[in-house]
Amino acid sequence: MRFKAVLFDLDGTLLDIDMEEFFPVYFDALSRYFDHLQSKETFTRNLLEATRIMMTDRNPHTTNQQVFVECFTRLSGIDPSVFIPLFEEFYRKEYPGLGYLAKKNPSAPRVVEALRARGLDLVVATSPVFPRVAILERMNWAGLDTSMFRLITSYEVMHFSKPYPEYYEEILRIIGRSPGECLMVGNDVEDDMSAKDVGIRTFLVTRNVINRQCRPLNADFCGDLEDIPVLVSDEHVGQSGIS
Repeated sequence: MRFKAVLFDLDGTLLDIDMEEFFPVYFDALSRYFDHLQSKETFTRNLLEATRIMMTDRNPHTTNQQVFVECFTRLSGIDPSVFIPLFEEFYRKEYPGLGYLAKKNPSAPRVVEALRARGLDLVVATSPVFPRVAILERMNWAGLDTSMFRLITSYEVMHFSKPYPEYYEEILRIIGRSPGECLMVGNDVEDDMSAKDVGIRTFLVTRNVINRQCRPLNADFCGDLEDIPVLVSDEHVGQSGIS
């Protein structure tokens, strides 16, 4: 079956960024907005726990944002009317300045433009633990035109997270595509290649591979981003892999 949609992971795939380097700087900058309310250590502990609960929640009736707000309120004791404006101010004023920790992958805009020119639906299938404003900023760091994407999986719209199959099933429902029509492209063996569990074919980007649990590399395809436009062309559909 011909591909009609391509789902892209963002961090490490379309954007060159080491999240293990990024997160400590991010936590330090964000915690300063709360230092009049909690110590850095307490704030970071509450933030991480609320995020963990959000990522593992599988209730289809609550968005990730709703779960996070409820959990962070309970854990921190801070009212949403206080902490939501602080988060918003941080993402508006400080978050753009963290772009020095990322680097553009020059292939990413070219590949996205080539696929859109062929009429494919494109999705930024990033872990939906950030608000849309933060994801849009990282897309800006990557030099991507956000208007080219039919869906960006922010925590405001998604009800599940990677690597759960419900995350990918929700994307399919939103874009109105069957699993066989889609390709998931990413560099994380656990989070991104789990799209296979719902029947989506997978492409492992071999640059910046993350394989925390040393799982077998059972992606349908593997290679560089530049290989994607060739792969989705009619004459290559149905092959078991490229190199």
